[in-house]
Amino acid sequence: MLQGARHAHMRALNSAADELKISLEIFELRNDRDLINANPHAIILPGGESTTMRLTGNDISSRLLPELFRMLRRNSELPVMGTCAGAILLSDPQDDGGKIVDANVDRNAYGRQSESFQSVVNAKIISREFPGVFIRAPRFSSLGSESTPIVFHGEEIVGVRTKNRIALTFHPELSKDNSFHKWLISTALEVKS
Repeated sequence: MLQGARHAHMRALNSAADELKISLEIFELRNDRDLINANPHAIILPGGESTTMRLTGNDISSRLLPELFRMLRRNSELPVMGTCAGAILLSDPQDDGGKIVDANVDRNAYGRQSESFQSVVNAKIISREFPGVFIRAPRFSSLGSESTPIVFHGEEIVGVRTKNRIALTFHPELSKDNSFHKWLISTALEVKS
C-alpha cells in the first residue's frame, strides 16, 4: 500500500475470490509491523513508481521493503505477483540480498507515459491470451537460469516466473480479466495445504 495501483489489485482479488468461491482477507501493508502481523499467504507488489516505492518502503517510518525481502528470501514458496514497478522491485531489490525473481529489467523501457499502450499478450501460465495494459512499462533485458518465460507480447517476454513468484511488465489489475489474481490465490491455497 505504498503507492501505485493497489486498489485495482484489491478489486481484482475480491472478484477472483468470488469466482473461486472462497473467502479472502486482504491486508494493507504500509510498514514492517503490518507485514509481521499479517503473516500473509501471498503478496502483490503493484505497479506504480519504483523509485517512490523504494523511498517510502525503505524509510525509517516504514521499513516495509527490507522486511518483505527478508520474508520472501526465507520462504521461497510464498506466492508473489509483481506488476510493472513491482516486477522491478522483485528483479532488482537494491539491498544486500539476491534477486527475488531471477531476471534483469530496464525501467521505463517502452518510453514515456504517452507511449503507453494496450495489446493482447500470450499468457502461458493461464493457457490463453490476455489483455495487456503497458504503462511506462519496464522490459526484461535478460533472464537468469532460475526464471521461466510465462507471458509473451509477440516474441518479447513480458512475464517471468521464478518458483512461485511472477513478475509482469504489464498491469493485469487494469483489465476486467482476473486470471492472474486467480492464479495467485490458487497457488497460495496449494502452498498452504
